[in-house]
Amino acid sequence: MKDPGGKSYIRHQVRPVEPGVRRPLWSVMIPTFNCAGYLRETLQSVLLQDPGPDQMQIEVVDDASGDRPEEVVAELGKGRVSFHRKPKGEGSYANFNTCIDRSAGHLVHILHGDDFVLPGFYRAIEGLEKAHPDTAFLASRTVYVDEAGRWTFLSPRLPSLETPSRDPAPLFYENPMQFAGVVVRRSHYEEQGGFLTNLTHAADWDRWVRAIHLGLGIQTPQVLAAYRIFPQNASGRQRRLGKNLEAIRELMEIFEAEQPTFNPRFARAKLSNTARDQEMNFLGAGDEEAAAHSRRFWRGYAPLKSKIRWWIQDRRAGR
Repeated sequence: MKDPGGKSYIRHQVRPVEPGVRRPLWSVMIPTFNCAGYLRETLQSVLLQDPGPDQMQIEVVDDASGDRPEEVVAELGKGRVSFHRKPKGEGSYANFNTCIDRSAGHLVHILHGDDFVLPGFYRAIEGLEKAHPDTAFLASRTVYVDEAGRWTFLSPRLPSLETPSRDPAPLFYENPMQFAGVVVRRSHYEEQGGFLTNLTHAADWDRWVRAIHLGLGIQTPQVLAAYRIFPQNASGRQRRLGKNLEAIRELMEIFEAEQPTFNPRFARAKLSNTARDQEMNFLGAGDEEAAAHSRRFWRGYAPLKSKIRWWIQDRRAGR
């Protein structure tokens, strides 16, 4: 696949589970990279809801970390949680694809090693699956937490996805779905492929849109998962460097090529506002270096009308 700019994107091919391999309902796959300090909370949140090995595979897939997550797995998992360490680091999305490859369950939940689930997550998603067996994408709403676990933001309700839908429009211009709250059928990954490894930061967003559009999706309005974001973790580092904005720009080009109802003009205005807001947030936090990255993107990307509007607001605010 190529975007309008000519860049090639290859979707990871997911092979079916080998014949004779035991197939539980669940595969909870936990990718880690230098986040052992948070892994304990992640594992505890899953093990408290563990229906047993016949129903749930639990595995930590480590991307060659330097902080020894295997010790946390051995201590807390006590043999219940398997551990796989990759010989060398390949990056987040390649590791997510490894998680899919190593999964054996029918429902795959990729839960970052610094995120966690809230009580009732697996029971609620299993209920959705039983009520809507044709859906490929099953999700809950998510609470955002900081490094100390303090709640900072709740993802919005998406009423149009509270019944099964093939319309991914609620995800066209922003991504309210985080890994911690998303479950995808393995059969869908097998049919449509995994994550684009060269679409840094936004490959999950791309994948959720495709899962809903091609496989049918549903989201419960319950808040049942927690997504951790702070300046030092991977998502925080991407934002500081402005790489999240570049990735979203690439993703918008993919949506323009693949989704007939996508509005590229609105998307550009939305992204330019996101860049400007991100710059202001970094300035408010006293992080001039990070603000400069967002500012540079905005200046090169924002349409003229957006620049004029922000210029007027800045003058009024005395900036």
